[in-house]
Parts: sequence; C-alpha cells; structure tokens
Amino acid sequence: MNSLKTGDWITVERIRVYTFMILAFGLAAIVGVILTSHGGVDFKGRPLGTDFSNVWSAGRLVLDGAPEQAYDVKLHHLVQKATFNTPNIPYYGWHYPPFFLFVAAFLASLPYGWALLVWMGATFPLYYKITRSISKVPLTPLLIAAYPAVAVNLMHGQNGFVNAALLGAGLVWIDSRPVLSGFAIGLLAYKPQFGVLIPFVLMATGRWKVFVTATLTVVGLVVLSTLVFGMEIWPAFYSSTEFTRKVVLEAGALSPEKMLSIFSAFRMWGGSVLVAYIAQAFLTIPVVIGVIWLWLKPADQALKSAGLVTAALLVTPYALDYDLMLVALSIAWVASYGLKRGFLAWEKSTLALLWVLPLIARLAAIGFKIPLGLMALLLLFIMIIRRTKNDLNWSKGVVNGP
Repeated sequence: MNSLKTGDWITVERIRVYTFMILAFGLAAIVGVILTSHGGVDFKGRPLGTDFSNVWSAGRLVLDGAPEQAYDVKLHHLVQKATFNTPNIPYYGWHYPPFFLFVAAFLASLPYGWALLVWMGATFPLYYKITRSISKVPLTPLLIAAYPAVAVNLMHGQNGFVNAALLGAGLVWIDSRPVLSGFAIGLLAYKPQFGVLIPFVLMATGRWKVFVTATLTVVGLVVLSTLVFGMEIWPAFYSSTEFTRKVVLEAGALSPEKMLSIFSAFRMWGGSVLVAYIAQAFLTIPVVIGVIWLWLKPADQALKSAGLVTAALLVTPYALDYDLMLVALSIAWVASYGLKRGFLAWEKSTLALLWVLPLIARLAAIGFKIPLGLMALLLLFIMIIRRTKNDLNWSKGVVNGP
C-alpha cells in the first residue's frame, strides 16, 4: 500500500517493459481485425474504422450534391450499406456541424480504405507533436504512441487525435500566441461539447484576444458553410440534433457502457433520463466553479490546462472512451509538473491508472456496471485541485513543499 501511495513501484524499467507490451497488444489487435476482414467489413459485420464510415458517407453525399442528406438518417445509412454492400451493417450517425462536411468531402474523394489511412496517418502526428511539446522527458514518445486510447481511436476511425491537437494547441499557445490559440479553439467547435467551458474561462481571465479570435473563427466557419452548402443545411443539422439527443444519448442507442459521463452512469444503472440529467447538473456546477477558481489563482499553467481538459470531459453528458485521447494532455501536463516540483502522495499511481484507463474503462462498465472512466476523471480533477491548493499554501509558507 505504501508503494502505491508513494508511487515507488513505477520504475523506468517497468514503464518501458509494460508500455512495449501494451503497444504490441494494440498493434496486434488492429492487424488482427484487418486480416480477418472481408470487403472492408470486420468479422463482426462492422466497417473497418467503424465510426469513420459516417464521415466518409457524409462526404460522399456532399460530393453527390446533397450535403443536407448527411443529416437524414435513412439516406445516410443507405450510403453506408451501398459502400460496403452489406444490408445489415449497423448505422453510424453523422452528428457534426456543417463545417466539418468540408473535411468529410475531402476524405470521400478517396476510396474508403485510403481515406481511413490518410485520416489516421495525418492526424496522429498532430496529437504526437502537441503532446510531445508538453512533456519532453525521454520516455514520452513511447508513452504517447502506446497510450491505449490511441489504439481505441484507430479501431474506431475517430477524431480523437484532432481533438487533442486542437485543444492542446489552444492551451499551449494561450498566452504566447493568443491569435493562434483562438484559431485552434475556434476550430474545435466542430466538436462543440468539449468547448463549452472554454469561453467562460477566457472571459473570467480576461483573455479577450483569444476569445475574439475563437469567436471570429466560428463565425467564419458558419458563413463559409452557409455560402457553400446553402441555408437549408442548418435546419437539417438542427433536426439531427434531436435524433442525437433523444435516440443516441437518452434512449441508449449508443451503449452507456462506452461513455464517460455521470449521465451515462445513471442510465447504465437504470436511472431515468430526468434523474440522469439532474445528476449531470449536480456534477457540472461544482466542476465549473472549480475550474474557474483554478484559472483565477496564480497556479502553474500546467495545472490550469490539465484541469480545464479534465473538466471539459466531466461537464458534457456526451463523451466516449475514445475521447480519453484528451486525457493524454492532462497526464502529460501533470506528470511534467510533478517531475519538476515533486509528486504528492498517490499522484504517480493515479497517473498510471489514467494511462491504462482506455484499456479497462469499457470492460469495467460492461462486466461490473462500474463507471471507471468517470471515477478516474473525477479523481484526476480532485487531484489537480488538491495539488493547486497545496502549492498555493506552500508559496505562502502555510505548508511544507511536496
């Protein structure tokens, strides 16, 4: 127990060995799925890259001159069925704002397999570069590549690499390059559930150049989308949000075991939609207060950034285990800070838990109805707040250092 408390069990040799093992396991799983696939469909009847099929199919509709049909469930599903020549293929819905159709259309100009390869191959380096800029210790490249959320993101053909790159860049540049920071944050609007907290933090801390740039970026994306796709794209998008909320989130078309929020935890336990929303509100309020407090204090920027990323995942009811790609940023910031300033009790072991979390979160939820993802995110946020309070008190001479 004392070894867990101090983190002494985490040695360089253990990190190297177990990280290589997990990296090899992830690569083997991906190769196995590819080798056992047929016609772009895996052994379970799902398209390779599963969720990527919704992006490529939406882009195909744009190229066919019917972008608004990407928000029509039946028509969008027909494209997926035709693409893989499989009538029983599961439906993967398109839930993004219209400006992400530009990316979808570009990818759909390529054959599906090549598009998936390009999407993953082009976005992974973005995630790698921004995370590497946060942590420069020798083992970081291996930890970045082997982080289990990477394999989860690759298997789903998801956009976690882009999310991590945009949010990470926005926070890394927030003081040194405010215009670029605002641009990166504005681009994150294609995944709006992760940007809800950012405007409040920017306004509370008076970072108006970042705020204005982010706002203008979003306005520019909206205008450009309207000019290219027409006004009718917006009613279509708005109607689709009802499907996302009522069917995917509330009715459980997307299994709550795959999700990270307290909303999904209560739904997994059999709670009503109303009770789940109340629980989400009760968690969101103190998290918002906590992150604003954190950013208003003279805390280290690494702790502020890690706290905001973690809070962004906690306040939305719609976050999945592949969205744990964002936690790579928090781990990098907190670990780098701890290596400079020393670690408090339990911090090293908590970071180790968070690093393996994408490997076990879904299994814990499916097998035992334990929302391990949610619990670990809460633990991380509390740890960041605790560390900030400790260091602020230390700077005042109230307590001893780490």
